[in-house]
Amino acid sequence: MKRQVTIPLFLAATLLSAAAVAAPECTQAPRDQWMPEATLKQRILDQGYTIKVFKISGNCYEIYGKDKDGKNVEIYFDPTDGRIVKQR
Repeated sequence: MKRQVTIPLFLAATLLSAAAVAAPECTQAPRDQWMPEATLKQRILDQGYTIKVFKISGNCYEIYGKDKDGKNVEIYFDPTDGRIVKQR
């Protein structure tokens, strides 16, 4: 009996934690309205960041890298205007 209750609780907790780390909602715009990756990469570099990984995550551009102080960052950008949507 305990096993029947534990498994659904475990599955629910797993789904909730996966949703918490998922990419944020950055835009509803279609991809043909997104700025080119190279344009945003250059903006990010001009602001003093270094980029280790640049990728599309959901409907966001996402980077893993370092800020100008050398601290690790994970940043989600709106691909239509380059604004930061979420940063860790």
